Amino acid sequence: MTEKILTGKIARERIADLDPPRVPAEVLQGFRDLGDVVSAVSDALDELGVHGQVAASLLAPTLPGTSVVGSALTLLNAARAEDPLVYVKQGDNRMGEMEAHNLARPGDILVIQGIAHGSNLGGVGCTIGKRQGEVGAIIDGGIRDLGHSRSIGYPIWASLRTPLTGKWRLETMQINGPVEICGVRVHPGDVVVADDSGVCFIPREHAQAVLAFARRKAASEAAQCERVAAGVSVPELAGAKAARPPAA
Repeated sequence: MTEKILTGKIARERIADLDPPRVPAEVLQGFRDLGDVVSAVSDALDELGVHGQVAASLLAPTLPGTSVVGSALTLLNAARAEDPLVYVKQGDNRMGEMEAHNLARPGDILVIQGIAHGSNLGGVGCTIGKRQGEVGAIIDGGIRDLGHSRSIGYPIWASLRTPLTGKWRLETMQINGPVEICGVRVHPGDVVVADDSGVCFIPREHAQAVLAFARRKAASEAAQCERVAAGVSVPELAGAKAARPPAA
């Protein structure tokens, strides 16, 4: 990676990694090719004993029907202590989200551990993120400007909606360090998959194994659906012999 010119929106020491490693592009494409990706990955995570799942009820999608796969670009926000009006008067904006977009690579997904009582991402940020090649965002916290993000096709899975700006309510503590999303630990470069069923985070080191299992699972379910369409009986589908009626 060529030397990156930073925005200065956050102190350099708060950027844990300027360019964290990602899984190979062919692995990400493999997940995209699964179709019903989150369900297949969820089963794989269970079978392999890997924690990394968030229910759709916790993080609702802004663009239903959308599916995304990408690498985690992480950002940690924290609530500020004073009344927001104090910071408004001072013009003291400590949002570092712009630097995260600056560091994004095509195919990244912005993953924010955010605050609840203000927006962690708005319309301008979504526009920049999309221009930078981000395929969406996962946010444990508030967002705003939903109409704008929808209009440009930038999908977000978030826990809250709010009109309140985050400029005076949050401070970005770190970029590309570990974050926690609805109780799930996520590191930069982890694989992120999201659709209407929910969100799954796959640790980089498990990506190949999860993909292999998910492919087998998807192939098995596709074969089963073909058998259903062909008229195979339910007992046969269940792998059981048809039971005889009881004797008179």
